[in-house]
Amino acid sequence: MKKRWILKERGEETVIGQLSRELNIDQHLANLLVQRDIHTFDQAKAFFRPRLEELYDPFLMKDMDKAINRIEEALKKREKVLIYGDYDVDGTTAVSLVYLFLRKLTDQIDFYIPDRYTEGYGISSKGITYAAEEGFSLVIALDCGIKAVEMVKEAKATGVDFIICDHHRPGAKIPEAVAVLDPKRPDCSYPYKELSGCGIGFKLIQAYAQKNDIPFEELKEYLDLVVVSIAADIVDITGENRILAYYGLKLVNIRPRPGIEAVLKYANILKKEEEDGNLFFNRELTISDLVFLVGPRINAAGRIESGRNSVELLIADNFKLAREIGKQIDSYNTERKTLDALATQQAVEMISSDEKLKQARSTVIFNPDWHKGVIGIVASRLTEIFYRPTIVFTQAGDFITGSARSVKDFDIYDAVNSCSDLLEHFGGHKFAAGLSLKPENLEAFQIRFEEIVTERLQGVELIPEVEIDAELPLFSIHSRFFNILKQFAPFGPGNLAPLFVTKGVVNAGGTRIVGKNHLKLCVVHPEVHGGPFSGIAFQQGDHMGHIDKGIPFDLCYHIEENEWNGTVTLQLNVKDIKYGD
Repeated sequence: MKKRWILKERGEETVIGQLSRELNIDQHLANLLVQRDIHTFDQAKAFFRPRLEELYDPFLMKDMDKAINRIEEALKKREKVLIYGDYDVDGTTAVSLVYLFLRKLTDQIDFYIPDRYTEGYGISSKGITYAAEEGFSLVIALDCGIKAVEMVKEAKATGVDFIICDHHRPGAKIPEAVAVLDPKRPDCSYPYKELSGCGIGFKLIQAYAQKNDIPFEELKEYLDLVVVSIAADIVDITGENRILAYYGLKLVNIRPRPGIEAVLKYANILKKEEEDGNLFFNRELTISDLVFLVGPRINAAGRIESGRNSVELLIADNFKLAREIGKQIDSYNTERKTLDALATQQAVEMISSDEKLKQARSTVIFNPDWHKGVIGIVASRLTEIFYRPTIVFTQAGDFITGSARSVKDFDIYDAVNSCSDLLEHFGGHKFAAGLSLKPENLEAFQIRFEEIVTERLQGVELIPEVEIDAELPLFSIHSRFFNILKQFAPFGPGNLAPLFVTKGVVNAGGTRIVGKNHLKLCVVHPEVHGGPFSGIAFQQGDHMGHIDKGIPFDLCYHIEENEWNGTVTLQLNVKDIKYGD
């Protein structure tokens, strides 16, 4: 697919120069800092060396005092407490975190994950009935509940109190729970708004520990759960999330809990050795590994069977048990991949064979036979293929349920909200949403949604953008440059891995096609001194004909390490190739 290259504006030269001198770094690296609103030595120090001491006071969050008081009361009176959460990675990590922490303080505790198919997302009547019948007087809901106004009323009528810990956008009314923790509440002045659901759970236990003189050191063991949620839920890796992710990644790389270790083994990221209880993997694990290797496996349980299995995996206290659960979850992931590949193929054929769908500004499709657990993945894949706001629907009991994904600068939550009169339920954020409606409303929804997308994207060419940080000569790429560049990690939304462009390179003679249409590059600047530089361009073998002719071309790329036969070298991970300006 054709892509539009957007080169970011370079930072202010005087600030770049000063940072370069004070930090003793290349000006290209100093520019990357300025582009991230880092202008002083102290700001750079905080960026490169995040400190847990810089986390905000959890009691700055509205209702946190009420939440802690109610938990203290429940523990003192030995009330039964139920930890309730969504079935995705963010929900199951959040439930695992709060459950493990409170289990050290009481044995009157259990957890509940709603069934994706019989209950759907969020707080359900079935869950409330279970809590009431089993004698749970307090439910702590994680990664859900901000719109559960009626459900909380229903629970209160049965004698069940709720504490809601959510990070999604609230509706017009806040549920009348004992406490509602959500930085996105308009009346909440908490300084950082982008925490994951598990992140909110961490702030809850941080507040309890702070009030009850539990050393913060005892909370660090939960940071691996927090970083998995941050990665899988694609939240910004800025502010508090950057601090939590930084230390969570360290823990995952050194001493992950048995459940995460089991997932990593099934993902074929093997440890080198075990020494003093620490694990050493064959390479340093990154946020991308959590996104693509760990998250999908944890998610698979809730997609195919039950999210409860994911929690059982994450709270397992020994590797033998974790490996048994992990094996089952890995089989769910294999089944999930088969289901989403088939549904994606059918969806692409449906769009390609329908002229109206091909010409539309949005994609809204329905197949009653698609598995509910994979429609979100299918929506993401269709967005990548056709690059437009996308909603994929399937049948779920008496309703049609859908998963929505968006493109840059289009708020799909607001678009779905504009159709709320046609919906039974919806929730989400700017780039992703979930919704359900009655079958008889589907056609009207398709028409309305397409009208909204067409109006709001009027004059906008739907072409994916590649946002490039800076132009870089190949001779600037060396080990010291890369070693500093690595310290910009962890990478993710809000702090993406730097993307560079180098113009006018030519084939140095060793470029060839490898594997399934991948391009193994060997390039030089024809007028710049220096040896050839290697790169890999996945699924871009079609460029070989032009490159073989000696035509100069431009590359946009990430810089990475490549290990081969024990030798580590730097290479370009090429994202796109263009010819001329």
